[in-house]
Amino acid sequence: MLKPDAFARQLLGADFDSLDEHTRNVARHIANRTRITQQPHGAPGNADSAGQRAADAVARFGGSWTFIGLFVLVLMVWVGVNTAMLTGRSQVFDPYPFILLNLFLSMLAAIQAPIILMSNNRQSEKDRMRAEHDYEVNLKAELEIMLLHEKFDHLRQQQWTELLTMQHQQMVQLAELLDGARRAVPTPGQREAAGSADGQGGIA
Repeated sequence: MLKPDAFARQLLGADFDSLDEHTRNVARHIANRTRITQQPHGAPGNADSAGQRAADAVARFGGSWTFIGLFVLVLMVWVGVNTAMLTGRSQVFDPYPFILLNLFLSMLAAIQAPIILMSNNRQSEKDRMRAEHDYEVNLKAELEIMLLHEKFDHLRQQQWTELLTMQHQQMVQLAELLDGARRAVPTPGQREAAGSADGQGGIA
């Protein structure tokens, strides 16, 4: 098993210490044969606090059609009640131009805006962490594929070497067999000499 520094020099062509944090993390995971996929914010200690969950809930509700509908309904009721009371010559609690309503709306905007910004900042942080995690996963997959290619190339080279060695041995054995066969088969001169010897033996 390669160490992270040897792995970095082999596949990345750089020293381990010169790599950025995410690349070093990937190199460690590959060298240790451990998986890198995980759930962002899924580890213990990363649980959202009550304030963060409340900010998310306010942001979700403030950006929904339910909030818009309720907001328009409240405005219409507020304006309608004060207009009806003014028409009936009754004492109104917020006469036109509805200064008290404007005050409430300003306070609502002053409170709601920072809460929504808090939620947006948290969402941006989550997106950044997911992007970094995706980068590490993709880099690890790419480097693993490069390792597989190197292993396949090594195996193929090893097989070619073994095949060439076997072929050479077979050629040597074939040459020996041919040489033995040539020695076992008599030449024409030997056959003629053997025939003459047989003829002379028959005459005698």
